[in-house]
Amino acid sequence: MVSQYFWPENFRVNDLVQEWTKRGHAVTVLTGKPNYPAGQVFPAFRDNPAQFDTYHGARIVRAPMLARAQGSLRLALNYLSYVVGASLAGPWRLRGEAFDTVFVFEPSPITVGLPAILMGRLKRAPVVFWVLDLWPETLAAIGVVRSPRLLGAVGRLVSFIYNRCTLVLGQSRGFQASIAQYCADPGKIRYFPSWSEPVFAQDLVAPAPEVPPLPGAFSVLFAGNIGEAQDLPAVVEAATRLKDNPRVRWLIIGDGRKSDWLQEEVRRRGLEERVLLLGRYPVERMPSFYAHADALLVSLKKDPVFSLTIPGKVQSYLQSGIPLLGMLDGEGAHVIRSAQAGLVCNAGDAAGLADAALAMAAMTPDERRAMGRNGRVYAKNEFDRDALMNRLEQLLEEAVQIQVRTPS
Repeated sequence: MVSQYFWPENFRVNDLVQEWTKRGHAVTVLTGKPNYPAGQVFPAFRDNPAQFDTYHGARIVRAPMLARAQGSLRLALNYLSYVVGASLAGPWRLRGEAFDTVFVFEPSPITVGLPAILMGRLKRAPVVFWVLDLWPETLAAIGVVRSPRLLGAVGRLVSFIYNRCTLVLGQSRGFQASIAQYCADPGKIRYFPSWSEPVFAQDLVAPAPEVPPLPGAFSVLFAGNIGEAQDLPAVVEAATRLKDNPRVRWLIIGDGRKSDWLQEEVRRRGLEERVLLLGRYPVERMPSFYAHADALLVSLKKDPVFSLTIPGKVQSYLQSGIPLLGMLDGEGAHVIRSAQAGLVCNAGDAAGLADAALAMAAMTPDERRAMGRNGRVYAKNEFDRDALMNRLEQLLEEAVQIQVRTPS
């Protein structure tokens, strides 16, 4: 497993590695030092890195790298330093060891593929690349890169990586056409979505004590990364439109590059009683916060690339049995509507989100419970964890067989 992010950071890759070891596979993870999302190396790791050398039986190799810190320049150095560190540490620390496959987890950056390709070549193992974030499209969508020349260079890097992988997996069907633009052999592209994690299927959970009780409130909860892609300005505008409605409140759990902006904007607009910023908690605590939610919010900026995306939180939200409020376009909106699991407005439509929140608040508890049940059924049919884990094992075996048939 090659992933810039790994435990104790909260990413789906942790669950994947745990399942592989549970199924009897020997797993080695080539990753970096935990520093996401705050940008500083976790104090517990800094004080005692040895206690983070294994995870549910998987061996962890930590590459030297710079933490994210703050600012675009430091983020770019973080990405680059992982490539260099993993490309040096991986071959050296794993010298003489054989591997059947190299699997890449890529929520961003695409550069994680470079040390993976190197390891694949050195170990003569197939490389399976799971695309969770489209590059260069995402860079343009969030405004990180605006130069056509630089975006073109990133596109060539993407082509270099995809064309040296045995299989390329896209997290939504909408990803496949974009991947094909940079992949000389479209026959190597496969659809593989994220799964709904079992921790979110819990029903009888004590509500988190960090959330103050508010009898009669309709609580809309957002959980996850607080970044550019999530369009928090539109969410804040929707909350502002309902500022004088004492019943509706917004619970925001998470952290990210827009956290400071969000905190200041909530203060500036006088929304402290309507928008509660609760901070970041481990995934195991999420069900206790969900216990306060009457609806779960998922949002993405209005951009063609984001319309191709199914945000990873959608699967978890559906599994929870709580209805969804969506402010997004494309694939994610299609899932919510197909599941009949909530209400959806267009990406960037703050007024539409406010109206949807009021409409759901006006529903009876039975109507909302029916939406929640619909979501759970859809998650079982489309994003079942066991079925997708079985499918991934089949894809890895397929990659091994392709490698065997391909002349050296």
